Amino acid sequence: MPDDVSVHAIPMTTRFRGITTREGLLLPGAAGWGEFCPFTEYDDRESAPWLTSAVEAARVGWPEPVRDRIPVNCTVPAVDAVTAHRIVRESGCTTAKVKVADLPGSLPADEERVEAVRDALGPSGAVRVDANGAWTVSEAVHAIGLLERAAGGLEYVEQPCPEIEQLARVRRRVDVRIAADESIRRAEDPMRVVLAEAADVAVLKVAPLGGVHRCMEVAEACGLPVVVSSALETSVGLAAGLALAGALPELPLACGLGTATLLVDDVVDPGERLVPVGGSLPVPRRAPEPVRRTAFAADDERTAWWRARFDRVAELLGGR
Repeated sequence: MPDDVSVHAIPMTTRFRGITTREGLLLPGAAGWGEFCPFTEYDDRESAPWLTSAVEAARVGWPEPVRDRIPVNCTVPAVDAVTAHRIVRESGCTTAKVKVADLPGSLPADEERVEAVRDALGPSGAVRVDANGAWTVSEAVHAIGLLERAAGGLEYVEQPCPEIEQLARVRRRVDVRIAADESIRRAEDPMRVVLAEAADVAVLKVAPLGGVHRCMEVAEACGLPVVVSSALETSVGLAAGLALAGALPELPLACGLGTATLLVDDVVDPGERLVPVGGSLPVPRRAPEPVRRTAFAADDERTAWWRARFDRVAELLGGR
């Protein structure tokens, strides 16, 4: 374990993915800073690509970008319709990703939220929804029909069901595009979703897939339109996602990298925080320095937990 790593714990503005505080470990190196922040329920083997990504950012660096700015969607958690409307209006984004299926029986509230988002965006904006694999095939087909009507058209539905075979069945039964997230980032073989004809869009997250260079390979191999999305990182981790989005040869859709606003604050200087302006974010050459990391230091117990986790995962990777 390097001596100069730090562990942070930052409250979230609202519960998201069942999380109210986002924790992680920051790793410095010759190329800058990396963030190691696999969700706490992930085992060491599933966490290994996250450390590979952090090491890449800190010690290796990223490919040269082909664009300077990245259009992003705003993210609407499972909030009431009034709050959803305000989030979209204040974001400046023309694309919104709406969390749905957060709790059993939430479909009526989901419809209201999606209607509010459409109203806030206007008719030319793009609405996408994310169910995080919460539905069965029949539930997905039913819900997608209602949500498409509420939105006046959906750009795509992200991960409606947990299994690749289920995604393929839903895709054959609806007219809305299907995007795969968990089926790519949590799969041993990300190409299975393509071979099964289960998705129209690939959602790529840098840390779970093992870094920017690895994601470039996956994007080229899958041949699908790519949306680069975050894993609820601080601006240090978000920088890696922006580096990927900046380096991809084609980027036809807005990316899900405007998530710094889901945290009440950040480990970087306020002027360096990667918060969208006018619906887009700049492409950095390296992560912003976490000069405020001590202000959000985790307590001793959580720091010890993360350091032990780092050591175990590093050992799996050969002692990085």
